[in-house]
Amino acid sequence: MKKLLVIGVGAGNPDYITLQAVKALNRVDVFFLMDKGQNKDKLIDLRRELCERYITDHDYRFVEAQSPERERGNVDYKASVEDLNHAKQQTFERLINEEMTDDQCGGFLVWGDPALYDSTIRILQAILASGRCVFEFEVIPGITSVQALAAQHKVPLNRIGRSIEITTGRRLAAGQVSDADSLVVMLDAQDAYHHVADQETEIYWGAYLGTPDEILISGKLKDVADEIERVRKAARLAHGWIMDTYLLRKS
Repeated sequence: MKKLLVIGVGAGNPDYITLQAVKALNRVDVFFLMDKGQNKDKLIDLRRELCERYITDHDYRFVEAQSPERERGNVDYKASVEDLNHAKQQTFERLINEEMTDDQCGGFLVWGDPALYDSTIRILQAILASGRCVFEFEVIPGITSVQALAAQHKVPLNRIGRSIEITTGRRLAAGQVSDADSLVVMLDAQDAYHHVADQETEIYWGAYLGTPDEILISGKLKDVADEIERVRKAARLAHGWIMDTYLLRKS
């Protein structure tokens, strides 16, 4: 039986990786790396660095595959994500069928945690449901950018007795109303914090968390929103990509 490990490797700092994840790395014979283009080579390089640093006395190899791209622009978002995951499913099936023998262990190294805004788990479940591949898989949790954000800003995610919610920039920009005292926003490509009605709200923003390129900004929205937008655009232009998240806390 083929074995797959979905390993959360943390939000960017090699030291974020857990002992459980280190043990998992040392079980893997072949690591599947999804190439997202030259601008995101750092994401591939970090995965290779983690293996070089933590795998001891164990032979392994890397197999890279081009990662499908989601259709963007004026399209149905949910449909575009479903199409993307279907394309990824076909790629994963090919890798599992062609690059592993029945006695081997394969590994997917997932940025942050596999359970938070990542599709690897649901793609593997869809492959199993199709019956075109037979394998077992385990999930190893990792430190998310949400945890890293709170740690770097030295704030708790929630206030005592209050609620917390995790959502996306797309939903916030669309006018999502939340009763949560603290709102964590991920995947925001639209600077959706500008849409928050109460500009007295505190924001704790971070990009490239845990990496040497880390950027942190905090304050009241009315004071720092424009600065965050300017810094974010400059960072994306400089690096060719950006991964950021932020915590909104009602005043």
